[in-house]
Amino acid sequence: MANPGRGGYKHHMANSPAAARIDPSLDLEREILRLKQDMNAVILAHYYQEGEIQDLADFVGDSLALAQQAAKTTADVIVFCGVHFMAETAKILNPERQVLLPDLHAGCSLSDRCPAPAFRAFKEKHPGAFVISYVNSSAEVKAESDVICTSSNATKIVERAPKDRPIIFGPDQHLGRWVAKKTGREMILWPGSCMVHEIFSEKKLVQLMTEYPEAEVVAHPECEERVLAHAHYVGSTKGILDYVLRSPKRSFIVVTEVGILHQMQKAAPQKTFIPAPPDNGCACNECPFMKLNTLEKLYLCMRDRTPELKMDPALREAARRPLERMLEWSA
Repeated sequence: MANPGRGGYKHHMANSPAAARIDPSLDLEREILRLKQDMNAVILAHYYQEGEIQDLADFVGDSLALAQQAAKTTADVIVFCGVHFMAETAKILNPERQVLLPDLHAGCSLSDRCPAPAFRAFKEKHPGAFVISYVNSSAEVKAESDVICTSSNATKIVERAPKDRPIIFGPDQHLGRWVAKKTGREMILWPGSCMVHEIFSEKKLVQLMTEYPEAEVVAHPECEERVLAHAHYVGSTKGILDYVLRSPKRSFIVVTEVGILHQMQKAAPQKTFIPAPPDNGCACNECPFMKLNTLEKLYLCMRDRTPELKMDPALREAARRPLERMLEWSA
């Protein structure tokens, strides 16, 4: 049975401004690999990047794994194919290294919905609370936090939080609600959400489950509670990937950003992966920010060494402490 939904993962950029600045005879993949060697660079890519970028990367992973890789790299240059807060995390952990991001406009709706001044005011309403911030947040919000978490380690981080203090968890309320159920810890939730994961349609998911009754549903905890209620497995992007590879089942309805299907299909071509549709008429669900990075922009940022991510040293230091605590607690 063929995979429904997208037939491929490449966006053709022949008419894009980035492509217009490149000699069309260039073999971009070969040039990127050459530049990587010349610069002593490492290319890190998130699972939600286009497949052609994932295939060129030195390491592909979720937010936790990418932060861990950034923390231990010995490369002179980190080229981060993801969104802004991920590159920012790499710079916080590597202040002396150059960090490049193919498109500085690759932001995050979840981070944008939690501006630091508002989060600071929210925090002030709950004096004495222990603040756990999801990695999908700005450096300014991280600096207001006691520890950072990802969807991979959120349960572990919350379980290690002081038992005698209330917990503020932000900015994703759906992840926070799911972790609270898993751990039994009551938490004060910032009312944020991810534009990609919050628009999955429960109605369309149920219809897919009826159409593919043998398929297991795997979902990211950033989804709404009513969607998660139908899942056979809920976990981080890496957790979902690991689950479908070890499961004896042959077909899966995947309720997260569609970029992960590239790694699933590479690792288990004999299995069927069905992208769950959002409630907006599309066949699958893409993060528009993740997809701003293209092969052309990756080449240009390496060739020109720009856009480069730079940070105020005081802010970087303030955000480093909760990040390093996360890495320590995740070891």
